[in-house]
Amino acid sequence: MIKVNWWERNRSWLLGLIVMLGLLAGLLALKGRHYLLLSGACLACSLVPAYWHFEHRHMQTRLLVFLAIMIALGVLGRIPFAAIPNVQLTSFVVIVSAIALGPELGFVSGSMMALVSNLFLGQGPWTPWQMLAWGLMGVTTGLLGRTSLRNKVGVLVVWGALWGFWFGWIMDLWYALAYVRPVRPASLLVSFASSAVFDSFHAVTNVVSLLFLYRPWQTMMKRLMTKYRLI
Repeated sequence: MIKVNWWERNRSWLLGLIVMLGLLAGLLALKGRHYLLLSGACLACSLVPAYWHFEHRHMQTRLLVFLAIMIALGVLGRIPFAAIPNVQLTSFVVIVSAIALGPELGFVSGSMMALVSNLFLGQGPWTPWQMLAWGLMGVTTGLLGRTSLRNKVGVLVVWGALWGFWFGWIMDLWYALAYVRPVRPASLLVSFASSAVFDSFHAVTNVVSLLFLYRPWQTMMKRLMTKYRLI
């Protein structure tokens, strides 16, 4: 077996993160101008490292099928609730998928859920930011899932509530940079505060779904992962 050092395993992630932070800094410096180009570049920087690893890792066909099913479930968890702002089960599916599959596939599943669901709900310059937000939710939850906290429902409930607001803040940042003039700390703060009610809907939905559905989903996921030797 060939041993790969930490840098070789993580360099694409780190380089992508550095470039993304640089692009976001440029976006702030340009005060929202050319936001379509820069948000597309942020999308590329967020997706390329994940899909680079995804492309070069050895994966069983059954794992790819399982990943596709989870993405489909995440899409189905969003579309029926589209008429109710920020009430959807996609974030719940992202969280349980990331805990089971890990941070890398958690990012892939979260970002793809946003892209595929927007094929039905409508694509736009907000799509890259939604992909980034749900992808980051998958990455961070996947890292959390590598600890003993994955078995503590109370911790995951709080985690889901926090991500309800963090997701909203990422989308608020896009909105402020795209439509608010001038871009100042005060205007950013107002933009973030204006969506507090809708972010609360997202947080409450995550709390309720994790509180009542996480245990049975965790049991089912463990059984499937063991039975089909997915990981």
